[in-house]
Amino acid sequence: MAIRYALPNGLTVVFEEQHAAKVAAFQVWVKVGSADERPDQAGLAHLHEHMLFKGTERRGPGEIARDVEAHGGEINAWTSYDQTVYHIVIASQFARTGLDILGDAVRRSAFDAEELSREIEVVCEEIKRSQDTPSRRASRDLFSTAFQRHPYRLPVLGTAESVRSFSREKVLEFYHRYYTPKNMVLSVSGDLSEAELRGWVDEIFGGDWGRPFEGEVKRPDEPALTGRRVLLRPDEVKEAWLHLTFPIPEAEHPDTPALDVLAMMVGQGEASRLSREVKRRHNLVNDIHAFAYTPQDPGLFSVSMTLQPGHCERALEEAAKTLATMRVTPVTADELSTAKALLEAEAVYQRETVQGVARKMGYFQSGMGSLEAEARYYEAVRSLTPEHIQKAAEKYLRLDKAIVTALLPHGTEFTEAQVNAVLDRVEKGPVAAPPERKASKVSAGEPSLKLGAKAKGPSDIIQETLPSGAKLVVRVEPAVPLFAVRAAFMGGLRYETPADNGLTTLLARSLTRGTPTRDAEEISQLADIYAGSMGGLSGRNSVNLRGEFLSRHFEAAFRLFSDSVLHPSFPEVEVARERSLMLQDILTREDKPSSLAFDLFNRTLFRTHPYRMPTLGEKESVEALGPEALRAYHEKYMDPSQLVLTVVGDVKVDEVLALANEYFGKSKGKAAPAPRILEEGPLEGAREEKRVLAKAQSHLVVGFRGVRINDPERHALEALSGVLSGQGGRLFVELRDKRSMAYSVSSFGVEGIEPGYFAAYMGTSPEKVDAALEGIRAELRRVRDERIPEEELERAKQNLIGTHEIALQRNGARAGMMAMDTLYGLNMDNFLHYAEHIAAVTADQVRDVARKVIDFDKSVLAVVGP
Repeated sequence: MAIRYALPNGLTVVFEEQHAAKVAAFQVWVKVGSADERPDQAGLAHLHEHMLFKGTERRGPGEIARDVEAHGGEINAWTSYDQTVYHIVIASQFARTGLDILGDAVRRSAFDAEELSREIEVVCEEIKRSQDTPSRRASRDLFSTAFQRHPYRLPVLGTAESVRSFSREKVLEFYHRYYTPKNMVLSVSGDLSEAELRGWVDEIFGGDWGRPFEGEVKRPDEPALTGRRVLLRPDEVKEAWLHLTFPIPEAEHPDTPALDVLAMMVGQGEASRLSREVKRRHNLVNDIHAFAYTPQDPGLFSVSMTLQPGHCERALEEAAKTLATMRVTPVTADELSTAKALLEAEAVYQRETVQGVARKMGYFQSGMGSLEAEARYYEAVRSLTPEHIQKAAEKYLRLDKAIVTALLPHGTEFTEAQVNAVLDRVEKGPVAAPPERKASKVSAGEPSLKLGAKAKGPSDIIQETLPSGAKLVVRVEPAVPLFAVRAAFMGGLRYETPADNGLTTLLARSLTRGTPTRDAEEISQLADIYAGSMGGLSGRNSVNLRGEFLSRHFEAAFRLFSDSVLHPSFPEVEVARERSLMLQDILTREDKPSSLAFDLFNRTLFRTHPYRMPTLGEKESVEALGPEALRAYHEKYMDPSQLVLTVVGDVKVDEVLALANEYFGKSKGKAAPAPRILEEGPLEGAREEKRVLAKAQSHLVVGFRGVRINDPERHALEALSGVLSGQGGRLFVELRDKRSMAYSVSSFGVEGIEPGYFAAYMGTSPEKVDAALEGIRAELRRVRDERIPEEELERAKQNLIGTHEIALQRNGARAGMMAMDTLYGLNMDNFLHYAEHIAAVTADQVRDVARKVIDFDKSVLAVVGP
């Protein structure tokens, strides 16, 4: 049960005890965002997000991140229009340390002038990175068109010019005005007691901070929209990014619950109306979704699409028709109860992690004024009727006051006159009846979710081999009323050739698109009714289907999942649709230059092994794929005898065993042995490739041949990566903190069934590439040639152990790891004994593996950029 109290200095504290994992989350919500900046402060709220980790009166530059990571924690922050949030997740045995670090950062930041000038350069790199991202450019156009006076029209990051203009005095003025106890909420969740927390909070956050809160600054009101606004802009994109948007009220408005449910029905998930009509039925978009953005001040209801430029006019028309239908026709009771259940289920999924609970409490207390606002919100959702939804649509989805923005590939024929003609036609024309939604024999029922956590801990891991040879792994985790299921098979990229590259990705995307007894629409609809989700995944070494659902639907959801694993029918029309979406993804790869850099790196490192190919495939190979190829692969490599099935969550073991035996207990008898994989020869020398791409940033990957999944040196290589990576790691400290070369820099090992790679990545300005590359190589030489000090290695190891625990809070993450470990022959060794393996790594072992892997005479460099 959540509690709330206030310190005498005005700081509000919200807390919920959670003991499902030995983890604690601390978040400070500062009630100031970019919308509170004066014109001469553009980007200042976000710059504070960076500067608070750059040192305090007690901790020098870099010490905060090192301190958190040395205690197995993660530290980060985000800035929005309305808030700036600082958060730490840490092993509960170090909870007090985590809280002390966070309190020190928000209360006593030093704002060193030299650190400030360096961090300004890092933020400028972040701004360049956002300029290279089409979704960010499209979003900027939407907000700058929708808002003419309100500060929501301006980018949260500011501009390079505004950020470079900031002095230490200007930063301190903002800090002293807003970073005061009365303007903050401390939100805490996790494995600690209220008595402990109260003592720590008094000590760390109590007393007079010497900077009284001067009150909020009034933001300018946005004038009411009197007509349409249209901004269509040619851009360097491969597909069009189109928004159809309407003004709506703020978060606290009584219409917000109805607008959230309306957005869920209209455009969230495969069973939503826009997805069924515009994407599936008419094949007009690659992706479409709707969202109700309700911040502190009036917000936006937006339909967002990515599509081939030639489809803009028709896609806009079909989307507008779908919205017009909502205005004149009540939704069905079944459709409404499913949407309400899904919205409530989101709150349950958020409870899987302590940081999810802390975020929910922080949002409601700081943004909505009280913790009780959450219960009021869900009560309002429960009481909605079809008439409420229709009334909200009628009131807000007004095509005469629509805002239409688009990024268009050069040469696209789509004009403002066409936009107006389309919307006028829909507005004045007859409104079609809503599309027939398949009547389901199942109802979501009225949502009645209990949000309190149970105290019982996890069971032992139960492992069974079914008569078919399928391996079943079950772990009961009763803390939250959810379960996750994962079906895993060997395969993926390793089983492909250049002729059928992309096959397993297409197969994974098509697994849930139909069986002999259910079509794609019914499968999507049932997943929604069970308040869950299901989707295929294909990687370098395996093919998977994952599912997550509310436990009260266990049997029905498990049957739906099993049907999709065993009997995908790969209907021609569905496979063709997924293939065309994949081809569009291949066409738009250039819009994601960091991914292109890794594709180029793989192609350069591997010459014969399938790992050289992109998991998405190439245009020619994907065009040739059809249902027959998918059926043949499924028959050969996805038989129950080849299956690993994991179930984790609030389930009963006997029910899981009974259903698993019913569905997967018999082999179909057509399984084939794994194909012969070509062994990759050793690198004879260093290799380099560059791909020229007109972007603001360059992306470089430098790396070496790595190790196998089951290699005994794998944990030493992970520890090496831990020394280099993270906010306290050498690459970040030397190249980002000290030299301001990048916003993003990291290292990682990618293991495979055959040897993978160990690499470092950086996104930086084109003029910094040579210096950045030399900087990365210098750090790699150091870890190879010099023994890592014990204290530094200990920090890296604690960080790996802690982040592993934090990442495994979700049922789905645990189900996925157990499935992969079992599939790759690691059994439960990795899952249960990861901390022991990492803790046992020595500095000598790290140096040995560094000397074995880091060989500049056999290195690979890939660069993508101007």
